[in-house]
Amino acid sequence: MRSASRSAPWRVLLVHIRPHTGALALGGCLGLLGSAAGLAQPLVAKAVIEAVSQGHSLVKPLVVLTGLVVASALITAAGKYVLERTAENVVLAARGRLISQILRLRVGTFDRLKPGDLLSRVTSDTTLLRNVCSHGLVGGVTALFTLLGTIALMAALDVVLLGVTLAVVAVVGGTVTLVMSRISAATEHSQAAVGQMGSVLERALGAFRTVKASGAEQREIADITEAAGASYRHGLQVARWTSLAGIPAGLAVQLSFLAVLGVGGARVAAGVLAVSTLIAFLLYLFYLINPIGALIEAATQLHIGLAATRRIQEVDELPREPDSPAVSAAAPAAPATVSFSEVCFRYSDSAPLVHDHVTFTIPAGGMTAIVGPSGAGKSTVFALLERFYEPTGGTITLDGRDIRRWPLAELRNTIGYVEQDAPILAGTLRDNVRYAAPHVTDDDVRAALARTRLTELLERLPDGLDTVIGHRGTTLSGGERQRIAIARALLRAPRLLLLDEATSQLDAVNESVLRQVMADLTQTTTVIVIAHRLSTVSSAQQILVMASGRMRATGTHTDLVVSDDLYRDLATTQLLTS
Repeated sequence: MRSASRSAPWRVLLVHIRPHTGALALGGCLGLLGSAAGLAQPLVAKAVIEAVSQGHSLVKPLVVLTGLVVASALITAAGKYVLERTAENVVLAARGRLISQILRLRVGTFDRLKPGDLLSRVTSDTTLLRNVCSHGLVGGVTALFTLLGTIALMAALDVVLLGVTLAVVAVVGGTVTLVMSRISAATEHSQAAVGQMGSVLERALGAFRTVKASGAEQREIADITEAAGASYRHGLQVARWTSLAGIPAGLAVQLSFLAVLGVGGARVAAGVLAVSTLIAFLLYLFYLINPIGALIEAATQLHIGLAATRRIQEVDELPREPDSPAVSAAAPAAPATVSFSEVCFRYSDSAPLVHDHVTFTIPAGGMTAIVGPSGAGKSTVFALLERFYEPTGGTITLDGRDIRRWPLAELRNTIGYVEQDAPILAGTLRDNVRYAAPHVTDDDVRAALARTRLTELLERLPDGLDTVIGHRGTTLSGGERQRIAIARALLRAPRLLLLDEATSQLDAVNESVLRQVMADLTQTTTVIVIAHRLSTVSSAQQILVMASGRMRATGTHTDLVVSDDLYRDLATTQLLTS
């Protein structure tokens, strides 16, 4: 997943962080106050040593030192909490934005993506933004000011020893820059490997019964284990480079300590430096460990965050459907008219035409059936009407109005759509039936279930409408899932109802009832059905025959049996009798 044009990752990262700058600044200020209280401690310790050597009372300096220790701990803890809370808010906002983008992607774009990888970007990649805020940006700024403050106080104590310290730190610390780019690249590869593992696992779980029925458990386990191994190897690379980046902080301080101890000891012996000053300087030297380590950690987290930001940005830049205002529920209106005029469509520039100058008109009301061999382009008619895809040529109108001029929410609110596989969502029966019309009452839900002959199912379920019917409706029969999907569409009171193989899993009795329901609906709704059953097709007021992406013939069942060879062949061989 790559974008042709890409904003700088820094700018994208700032987009996520900018709304929280006030809270980040507060956390940073608290961190600086805590560091300032810590920086004062060596000076007070110097005063304690001098008081001991001069025989003065230790009460006052010890009280001050204790107060600084307690204040530093409390203020630092408060600053850390503010930063962690803000970081969680950044992650929450990033996830909300990413989820909103994914659910608004164009269907054609989504079809090319891997759901497991998208899930990884929402969960794993956004999590990496947490440390960018708490340890990266603010932690880095706080560490920088603390480091500068420490250096200034060390300069006030002895410039010579400061020069020795900075020379050692510069030599050792310069190696850090060599590994930062490696950390960013390793993190991006690691996150991509996590996404790939999620994609492989999602594929296996999505076809769980097929996997078992095919005896393919071991093969799927091997594929998932291989993907997990790739993620593990990339994770080790990240761990290796981040570990190497942490070495210079401690090494620089340790080598500086040895150099300062040697030079400082010689200066004390020469009488140009007081012992208390050397001790205070050494305390500050060890105090450098925290800001230097924090700066290296900040640089590491920023590079990790930028790698995650690049993956989030890839989703942000994918084409999405245009936003349109939500449409409130309205009273049922007159049935809609549908017209295709010279419509052409292909799934990509290099793909063959799925629709080749398709033209037809469906009048308001009544039922129209679309028939034809597999691959004729029947389901694509529905996909184009729902604007899941845009035609590459020609015009589609609803009530004489080009559907591209309809606000998307208004268009889809006008249409009820029952997909071929009748998807059932995890949740209760009530949740599923009222999914497209959340405003309806329980009485409306029961009425829709009664119209689709699901009252017996409702009575059989232990908790009625509150019964959880399982992920993808695995506890239901195929016919029950189809009728729930139909009930869901009916509750929306659409002006145009699209039924894609909606009777394929119904027995003869339930199909007969559903045909009666559709006959009743034709008074207020235009019904278009894709069907392979002769009993469903023959009752349609109009039948459209498609073949090889073209509209071959139009007419009634009686007319087409006489006039069209393909339809006659379908009617006698492929169309099933009830």
